[in-house]
Amino acid sequence: MSITDKTILIRKIASELGEELSDDQLNRAMRIISSSINQYDVVPAAGAPYSISNAELISAYLSAKEIEGRSKKTIEHYRYCINRMVNSVQMPLSEMTVFHLRRYLMDVRASGSSERTVEGYRTVFHSFFGWLNREGLLENNPCANISAIKYPKMIRNSFSETDIERLSEACETNRDRAILYFLLSSGCRISEVCALNRADVDFAALQCIVNGKGAKQRKVYISDVAAMYLLRYFAERKDDLPSLFVGKGTERMTPGGVRALLKRLEEKSGVENVHPHRFRRTLATNLINHGMGIQEVAVILGHDRLETTMKYLYITEDNVRNSYHKYA
Repeated sequence: MSITDKTILIRKIASELGEELSDDQLNRAMRIISSSINQYDVVPAAGAPYSISNAELISAYLSAKEIEGRSKKTIEHYRYCINRMVNSVQMPLSEMTVFHLRRYLMDVRASGSSERTVEGYRTVFHSFFGWLNREGLLENNPCANISAIKYPKMIRNSFSETDIERLSEACETNRDRAILYFLLSSGCRISEVCALNRADVDFAALQCIVNGKGAKQRKVYISDVAAMYLLRYFAERKDDLPSLFVGKGTERMTPGGVRALLKRLEEKSGVENVHPHRFRRTLATNLINHGMGIQEVAVILGHDRLETTMKYLYITEDNVRNSYHKYA
């Protein structure tokens, strides 16, 4: 039995034990069972058919992605896309063909979804069926011959200096300004900001360590302005909580709280499309426009692939023209 088959067997045992054990007990049991099974060759009993259900195949794939370090949010996105497809097609994955998959993607598009959304589904299926095929769990990959779906590339502008001034004027407290300039200068994801503690910020070096997607740590930097408002905010606080930012009645500000703040700033300032990722895009664009290499920008944003970083950039026509005359 292959390593993948053993993983599925372990998951089957774990699912049966799940109702009897606590989470800690179940995790310990899985480690012991896994360690023991991997020391032996396991084969089905003679005459006993060994078939793998859709649920087991999905579980094995998601477990592999979890081991690879994918974030919980990403894994839940994979789970949603795959389960929605399986529930719609209603047939064993082993019998699915490219025609079934194309029909499903056409149905998604016909329901009103954009080409970009349909391509998102295709990307998940490409990863899912490709992994099953490479692991020997499916003989054929029904997604192998489905090409990437083209969709209009929209230019997503970064914040201008005027936008930032208007947003800053709309802030009512030092906390709000500290959040605004921290997002702008660090390029952190909203979840990363909310998870930070006061002790994580090194004011002497104007930097801090954040825990990014996939449990990967990286160093980010903050501006003098962000540090100034953080120190003012800390001086006003009456609590001794470790969290970098606290919310109303909460010991730690939540992503929902930050989004609500940004929505209020949008309404008060008149600046449109004020959301966390636009701050990341603004930082990336500014760094590139001032001469930083895209590899370094990717490190700051916590991207593994440069293609992901490229999606964040808005390079003006003037910059392209000036760079052409400089290097041509």
